[in-house]
Amino acid sequence: MAAPRSVSAAFQEYLQHLGLQDFPCGIGSWNKSRFHGRRSSRLEEAVPPGEESPEALLELLRDPHSPWALPPECSPLDRLLREVAVLAPELLRGSGIFQLVKSLRILDKGVEEVDEGLLQFQQLEELILSANHISRVSSAHLPRTLKVLELCYNAVGDLQDLCAQPPPELQHLGLGYNRLCGPSQEKHLTVDFWPNLISLDLSFNSLTDLPGLVSQLSTLPNLHILLLQGNPLALTPTYRGFLVDSLPKLSILDDIHIWPEEREHFYGLARQPELIRSEARVVVSIGELKGLPNPEAFQQLEVGSEGPVITYSYYVTYEFAEGEELEDRGSPEGIKIHQNSTVAPLDVDSSAQDTEETKNHQEPAATEEPKTHSAKVFATPGQPWADTIDCSYRKEHVDKDLVGLKAYLEAGTIVSVVEEKVLSWPVDADAEENAATNKKEGQGLKKNNAKEVKKGKGKNRKPKAEKESKTSQKSETTPKGKGKNKETAEVEEGQELQPVPLTVQFQMQLLRWPLAASTQSQENGAAGNAQ
Repeated sequence: MAAPRSVSAAFQEYLQHLGLQDFPCGIGSWNKSRFHGRRSSRLEEAVPPGEESPEALLELLRDPHSPWALPPECSPLDRLLREVAVLAPELLRGSGIFQLVKSLRILDKGVEEVDEGLLQFQQLEELILSANHISRVSSAHLPRTLKVLELCYNAVGDLQDLCAQPPPELQHLGLGYNRLCGPSQEKHLTVDFWPNLISLDLSFNSLTDLPGLVSQLSTLPNLHILLLQGNPLALTPTYRGFLVDSLPKLSILDDIHIWPEEREHFYGLARQPELIRSEARVVVSIGELKGLPNPEAFQQLEVGSEGPVITYSYYVTYEFAEGEELEDRGSPEGIKIHQNSTVAPLDVDSSAQDTEETKNHQEPAATEEPKTHSAKVFATPGQPWADTIDCSYRKEHVDKDLVGLKAYLEAGTIVSVVEEKVLSWPVDADAEENAATNKKEGQGLKKNNAKEVKKGKGKNRKPKAEKESKTSQKSETTPKGKGKNKETAEVEEGQELQPVPLTVQFQMQLLRWPLAASTQSQENGAAGNAQ
């Protein structure tokens, strides 16, 4: 079994890529007399034939048109090491190179281990190891001089080793997009471990206990920047207000500045524990439905034909994570299903016009596989065809399973347009008359019915109405304007139909305090009136 790839191995590979021993860097025929000869280094002394001056070699590194120039997006460390390799290559021998590095960035290099080789960087202040496969970090392997430690997009699930003896001067700790889940990890986020921490990124983990986390963060005396978005706890209505009121020294929360007006708006919320509930409230709204082809254009029924009369109705369905539902406006009963959704994630604060199925969610490096979420199907009331169908649908969902709700929102929902057809057969007048005669004759009923069958009559033997429901337009599988079923796809010869874009106004909104508090009070009032 191969040993885990370490930070030190990735750094050595990085040095080889820089080519510090190759022209115009290092020591070679292009500058050997400068280091091996005994001549003066005065600028006025002539450069031996076949060699280059330090200025000329530096120009080869800095000129953007030079074949030895670094790309524009290279890091400051790249430029520093290559220029040092021109002016004083002896400094890069042995451990000297480690003394020059103050900022080390190793991104997406498959690193799994933070090894003790890092202790050679005795001047290191910034260490960026994002987008790797690191699951454990030992504080014993971190230079004590560190001020910035970035471990985003890894697989860190436990902070115990990192907090055993963390760098005392650390000012920023980045742990976004990892596998942290509370409350066991929250005890490591206190002043006892991070006395000088100014900025903390815990975004997109699986933290669920907001009051417990805040009680630990409130001990950090210098914390001014905090990122918690993407955690299940951020779905609760009082999330931002509770943090703003509980952490008075905080100036930026989730990349949004906290102004005095906002702090005044949420003043006192932290002292109302009855409002701090571990539940999310989501409102789903469905507005206008456009782009459905007119079903009458496909009907070829002749007057007086014995075929069925078809009436059409349409409704919109969507999936939502299991939980309580409020303000149901006539939707059919929810159908419980268990599956993995494979559609684009929804922005819970914006409407989605295009509901065609896509999969655009990008998983962070080395994160857990998407979990199966349990969901129900909800639907708007059916309506007859029109150029524009106004669904006027609104439903409020309450979900206490924050982890499950987060998984559902990341996977996305499936929105479908369903066509329902009702088939009705006309009743034959002769059949009605025969039926009346049969009632009077009693025993002759069976005989008369036999005659009717032989003569090709007996229309009343068929049911008067037959109902079938078919999903003719599904936004998750059907491209725009091509959602016609096979039965209606046949049109008259020579007739061509132009593609019609199918659009559904679909909005999913996460309720925030105080709006959520007002809806809660309305529910309590309604319950009191019912009693």
